[in-house]
Amino acid sequence: MKFIVNTSALLQKLQVVIGTIAAKPILPILDHFLFNIKDGVLTITSTDLETSMSTSLEVQAEEDCMVAVPSRLTMDTLKSLPNQPITFTLDEKTHAIELRSENGRYKLTGQPGEDFPKTPDLDSDTSFEIPSMTLLSSISKTIFATGTDDLRLNLTGVYVELFNDSANFVATDANRLVRLKRDDVKPGVEHSFILPKKALNLLKSTLSDDESSVRVDYNSNNAYFTFGDVQLICRFIDERYPEYSAVIPDQNPNVLTINRMDFLNSVKRISIFSNKTTHQIRLKISGSELVISAEDIDMSNEATERLACEYNGEDIEIGFNSKLLLDMLNNIDATAIRLELSEPSRAGIILPDENEDGEDLLMLVMPMMLNNPSA
Repeated sequence: MKFIVNTSALLQKLQVVIGTIAAKPILPILDHFLFNIKDGVLTITSTDLETSMSTSLEVQAEEDCMVAVPSRLTMDTLKSLPNQPITFTLDEKTHAIELRSENGRYKLTGQPGEDFPKTPDLDSDTSFEIPSMTLLSSISKTIFATGTDDLRLNLTGVYVELFNDSANFVATDANRLVRLKRDDVKPGVEHSFILPKKALNLLKSTLSDDESSVRVDYNSNNAYFTFGDVQLICRFIDERYPEYSAVIPDQNPNVLTINRMDFLNSVKRISIFSNKTTHQIRLKISGSELVISAEDIDMSNEATERLACEYNGEDIEIGFNSKLLLDMLNNIDATAIRLELSEPSRAGIILPDENEDGEDLLMLVMPMMLNNPSA
């Protein structure tokens, strides 16, 4: 059996799904792409058993066939070839694969396509649609705040709450929290689940930033994202998400309003002089002035900057981890932000001064105890 395909077209499709394959697969066949040809259409699938991706393209083929192709060797071969037609010839008995280009012949060993893990069937009619750019934005503005501790698996993904006429995307690592409410998404159902970070990163790198539609289907175990000729299937994180709303303070009488980029650049400069273990910086707010400072006692380094701001509230001095603060400021699009505070020992709330259409973004960051508050 054989088929003919353009090298660049095939390579482009393989690059879409290669991210699913684990660096150290638990089974040898998981380091392969499944090539499945039916009626002249090649469907390419990859999986790590938790997340699967597939895409397709038309090829010249006279009969249907299915084989598992080694991923790295195939990718490396295609990358080294110029843009030209290439012929794949498959031996059904030995599963040997021969690639023929204009000037070369390359042999590699595949595995039976029947041995490739089956993708989960969609056994639910629960679905909704969301614009690609909306889903992409929602992932980008939350995924950075997810945790990395496998002992707290429920915090390693993004929690999605679906309502009839809105949706919430929530992420936290216990030191910071991001909650993005969207009223421009109308799921028409009420449900919640935790999406794993790997699947979300694959979506983030694959989704287009336009108004094209993404169909989302789900059942009790998996979510199915379909857009263009790509489908991504991921297993939910089967854990209970914490009651995140309980940690969001609702009384924050001290409100600082400041230009986001001025604040971000100042924090970035000051953080250079902070302790390399704690990354602690100090914010002292009084009147219409914000003083940002940091010191590294061990290295005798320190820095201070003053910024003009709008402030309503009592004078306050509070410490934050500069790395967490920078992550948050980098993931807000607004020109100005509001920092709402209550006490030096309670979480600070960061809000865009003006939300994007359809969005309601809230970020929370836990403070750090200051050992020597200034006078």
